[in-house]
Amino acid sequence: MNAPMPFSGSPWGRLRRELFATPADGVLSLALIAVITTLVASLLRWGFTQANWAVVQLNSTLFAVGRYPVSQQWRLWLLVSLLASATGITWGLLRAFPRPDRGGELWPNNDRIAVVLLALVALWTPWALGLTAAIALRWLAITGALIALRWLAGRFGPALGRERAGWLAVVWPVLYLLGMVLISGGLGIAPVPSAEWGGLLLTLLEASFAILLCFPLGVLLALGRRSELPLLRWGSVIYIEFIRGAPLITLLFLGQNILGFLLPGGLAPERVWRAAWVLTFFAAAYLAEAVRSGLSAIPKGQLEAARALGLSTLQALQHVVLPQALRVALPVMVSQFISLLQDTTLLSMIGLMELLGTARTVMANPDFLGHYGEVYLTLGVLFWCCCAALGLGSRALERRLDPRHQPDGAG
Repeated sequence: MNAPMPFSGSPWGRLRRELFATPADGVLSLALIAVITTLVASLLRWGFTQANWAVVQLNSTLFAVGRYPVSQQWRLWLLVSLLASATGITWGLLRAFPRPDRGGELWPNNDRIAVVLLALVALWTPWALGLTAAIALRWLAITGALIALRWLAGRFGPALGRERAGWLAVVWPVLYLLGMVLISGGLGIAPVPSAEWGGLLLTLLEASFAILLCFPLGVLLALGRRSELPLLRWGSVIYIEFIRGAPLITLLFLGQNILGFLLPGGLAPERVWRAAWVLTFFAAAYLAEAVRSGLSAIPKGQLEAARALGLSTLQALQHVVLPQALRVALPVMVSQFISLLQDTTLLSMIGLMELLGTARTVMANPDFLGHYGEVYLTLGVLFWCCCAALGLGSRALERRLDPRHQPDGAG
């Protein structure tokens, strides 16, 4: 048998190896490239010559924050600024303490590409949406601060030390709680009714609330299902199987209508929070099965060895079993988080003005009838960006949790 043709390590050599290794691969690759090129060309031709993007430009604020009062939108700008600053600092500190598999590189190629894309988006968005000069300057300032803090944290982060830099993890839950106060009001800030929240703001708020709370609940349910106590085990099984057997839209309608009858007047949460809790309980049942699969992948000898070393069952679960199980279950868990984000589109069925509900409101306006393609394409891009961010974050977390890539002395 003849040996396969060697390929060089150049970009062209890698391209030949990936797409044209054999004549059959070459024909299939050329056919797919032709189809993809045709589709992309048609989409670009429609987007630049036929589409009317005024429907998105005139309703950009509605898509972003719904009917949030204009006089109070300074809170949202403050929150975005804080999130961008925390992101830049965290990003820089992660690169300030490199792992051995990256060879100590502070600015890998992926980071350079990300910075260029951020700058291009910051420059393109105000022009594409027809934003005012003041808002455009805010976008540029926020993006510039993120990139600058990324550089500063990466450059001077090692002076803090790894342990001190690790305290930055506390900033994120505090920032989340502060964001909730800024959005809803409190602590001397005027309240904004949840009925006025909408668009991307409501979508991200509902999804983030459910993601953060369904994780610990799902872990507890997974441990309960494997418990030796019959009441705890069967209670967890009944809950998981009931939730998994009911459509989410049914649970949302039940949550909106039943809670008002079950709870005394004044105790039932607002409609936005009822939906958020339903999403949380729904996702927790599916997450529990993902965690249970991770627990099943860990040999029983791990727990027995930890107990033999003097650890209690709780300590063995916390320090030995769960870290390994969660690492195994991480891809499935992130897939569930992405599905949860996409499931927020069902909230429009119960009258909440998240992204899809806002889009339906816009398309019902007689001035914008027939512009469905522009609106749905915009929604698709927004959801794709959010889901891609979750996917990229999960892959980065998987690499960091890989024991083979842990730096010396890391726990």
